[in-house]
Amino acid sequence: MRNDMQRRLIAEFFGTFWLVFGDCGSAVVAAAFPQLGIGFAGVALAFGLTVLTMAYAVGHISGGHFNPAVTVGLWCAGRCANKHVLPYIVVQVIGAILASGALWIIASGKPDWMPGGFAANGYGALSPTHYSLVACFLAELLLTFFFLFIIIGTTSKGAATGFAGIPIGLALTLIHLISIPITNTSVNPARSTGPASSRALSISASSGCSGWRRSPGR
Repeated sequence: MRNDMQRRLIAEFFGTFWLVFGDCGSAVVAAAFPQLGIGFAGVALAFGLTVLTMAYAVGHISGGHFNPAVTVGLWCAGRCANKHVLPYIVVQVIGAILASGALWIIASGKPDWMPGGFAANGYGALSPTHYSLVACFLAELLLTFFFLFIIIGTTSKGAATGFAGIPIGLALTLIHLISIPITNTSVNPARSTGPASSRALSISASSGCSGWRRSPGR
């Protein structure tokens, strides 16, 4: 029993790490690469591909959630055991934060790199095209609902066996094609927490260094 839980948590950790590292990495490093940038469509495809690849790599171990919203949604649908909910969410968030930290270290290795929003989600001034709080909330609510609807439907009894990863990955790609301009796309609290934590730590560190340099007698 203990070994089963450990295997599940390791699978969720690596799945979420890969999702955040691959997805946000494509947005931070490759989206605007001069003349060859992958743009919105490339970033959207990257999100779908990370879920698709990890769904087949470790989905048979943990169920392939990689997302607290998916874990809670499947629990509400009676498809996730009570004992798995909190541990899954904890390792998902840890995986996302560590993936964002690794991405930050890699991206900042470029001499002229500027972090910008670092693929973080937001509304108003933090929305890529300055959508309001209401618009961003409604978009995330609807897209998360349909994402869960597709996940539950494609993994239910009677659905085609062994193919769920394909429509789920394509659904996530479509979701990003719709909402990258609105919120940078979340539909995943762990994915939002990772980049936001790295960005917040960077801002705090920069403010601290700036204050230290301006301190009298320094």
